[in-house]
Amino acid sequence: MGPSTSSASLASGARPSGTWRCAIKRLREPRPAPRALDRLVLTRNEKEDNIAGLPRESSEAARRVSMVLANLPRVAAISLVAVAIAACGPSSSGTATSKWKIALMSATGTLLDHNFSQYSWEGAKKGAADIGAKDPATVVPKDSTDYDKDIQTFVDAGYNLIVTVAFDEGTATTKAAKKNPNVTFIGVDQSPICVDEQGNADSTFACKGDASKLLPNYSSLWFEEDQPGYLVGMVAASISKTGVVAGVGGINVIPPVVRYLQGFELGAKSINPNIKVETSYVTTSDFTKAFNDPVAGKVLGAQLISQTHADVLFQVAGKTGNGVLDAACAANVFAIGVDVDQYLSYPNADPCIVTSAEKHLSNAVEAAIKSVNAGTQKPGDSLFNAA
Repeated sequence: MGPSTSSASLASGARPSGTWRCAIKRLREPRPAPRALDRLVLTRNEKEDNIAGLPRESSEAARRVSMVLANLPRVAAISLVAVAIAACGPSSSGTATSKWKIALMSATGTLLDHNFSQYSWEGAKKGAADIGAKDPATVVPKDSTDYDKDIQTFVDAGYNLIVTVAFDEGTATTKAAKKNPNVTFIGVDQSPICVDEQGNADSTFACKGDASKLLPNYSSLWFEEDQPGYLVGMVAASISKTGVVAGVGGINVIPPVVRYLQGFELGAKSINPNIKVETSYVTTSDFTKAFNDPVAGKVLGAQLISQTHADVLFQVAGKTGNGVLDAACAANVFAIGVDVDQYLSYPNADPCIVTSAEKHLSNAVEAAIKSVNAGTQKPGDSLFNAA
C-alpha cells in the first residue's frame, strides 16, 4: 500500500531513487490532554533512527497511515546545520580545490525562510564542500525584475555553476542557459523546462523543443509533491475532531503548490470520505505576498480556523506559511509544515506542528552538484518521488 497506488493522479513510471522517508518522533500535544497518536515527520534527517509504524493503540485510520509510511524506502540521511547569510561573492573561508565557482539565487524576498530557499542553500553549501569548492555566493532578488540582472551578475563574476531556486525563475534561467553555454545551471522546482524548437524560453508554453538536447547545461529538479501531500492529508484526517481540515497555498499558479494541496485533499478523503477540506491561496498574482509575508499568512490561517472550524492547517506558502503555523498555535489547533521538517526549522511552532511534508531539498541540490562535478548530471527534467 502506498500513495502512488491510492489515486490515479499519483501513478508514475520509473523514477530516480526515493526522496522521502517517514521518521517517527513523539507528538508535542498542543492541547492539555495527551493523545496516543505519535508525531509523524516525513523526513530523512540522520537523528531519526526509529523508523516504525504508529503505536498499536492508535485508531484504525491511524493504522492505515502507518501501513503507508512503513512501505516507503529508507534513504541515507543528511543532517541540517545552522545557517548565516552569505555575501553575494565567494566565501573567504577554506581553500577551494574545485574548478567550480558556485552561486545561488534564492526565491524572491528572503534566503532565511526556514523553508524552501534556506534548505536549497544548505544543499548547495554541502555540495560545494563535497567537491572542494568555496561556499556558494548568494543573492536575494527583491522581485521578478531582478532575475535576469542577478543571474548575469554571477556570470560576469565568473561563476560557472549557478543554482536558481523558484518555479518563476525558470524563464530567466532558461534564457541564461541559452546565452551562456559554458555555464552550468541547476533549477529547483522549474520543470518542465519549456523551450521552443531553437531552445529559447517559450512564453506560449507550447514547449515544442527538447530542453535536454537544446540546453545541455541546464538541469531542473522537481518533485511529485502530491505524494507527501497525500500522506499528511491522511494524518490530518486521522487527528481532526471537527471534520474540517485546511490547506493554505501561497499562490495558485505554482504547480508544486497545487500538487501538494491536491495530494493533501486526496489523502484526507482516503481516511474520511466525508471530511471537509478547505483550500485557500494567499494571492493569485503577488509572489512576494505569496511566499514572504507571514503576517498575511497568519491572518488567513486565523480566518480559516474561525470561519470554517478547521482544526488542522497545512501550509504550502514558504515564509508566508510560517504565519499560518503561528495562527494554528495561537488557536491551539494542529499544524503541518512543508518542504522541510519545520519542527526543526521553525521551532516557534513546535507546540502545534504534528508533521511536515518534506521533499528534502538540501539532499537533492547537494546530489545535483556532486553529479555535475562527476559529469553524470543529466540535462533536462529530473523527477524525484517516494519510489
